[in-house]
Amino acid sequence: MSRLEQLKKHLSPGNVYRRADLGQWSKSVDRHAQALVKVGVLKKLRNGMYYYPKQSFFGSVPAEERALVSTFLKEDDFLLTSPNAYNVLGTGTTQLYNVRFVYNHKRHGRFTLGGQTFEFRRKPRFPKKLTEEFLLVDLVNNLSELAEDREALRARAQSKAKEMDSQRLQNAAKKYGKVSTQRFFKQALADVS
Repeated sequence: MSRLEQLKKHLSPGNVYRRADLGQWSKSVDRHAQALVKVGVLKKLRNGMYYYPKQSFFGSVPAEERALVSTFLKEDDFLLTSPNAYNVLGTGTTQLYNVRFVYNHKRHGRFTLGGQTFEFRRKPRFPKKLTEEFLLVDLVNNLSELAEDREALRARAQSKAKEMDSQRLQNAAKKYGKVSTQRFFKQALADVS
């Protein structure tokens, strides 16, 4: 069995690999990776990142977002979200956005991974999973970036805040909100208490 076939034996469809991951099974990583890309076993996502596509009835399946981001960051401590998630709050957001936010502790900036654009935002704190409270705080944090009527959205966010658990919302605002966002929720919840 050739060294290239030995390397391929260690790879699993659907997984994303860094160059360093391949290095544990090959002494000629770059040459072997290039050969696997050439025959279509691996797909190069960006410098030093490769994807072994899963095959479906319709062709190759793109890499999962979490796998892309996790491999890129070399860790699982991040929160993947989008401004489209605000739509579930019922605050009247109607726009659809073609960007994914990655709240993390390491990287900041726009990166294209596997043909998808991610906006990495370095944050000191973020929850492990999306909650309604976090989404409302995040909406107010990002209000200036949204293609919506800001004043109308601010008023609807204030109304939504009054319907929610005020203690949990206040805690989320303290943990995850900008200073102006904290002030917004303090005022919005002042007459609820």
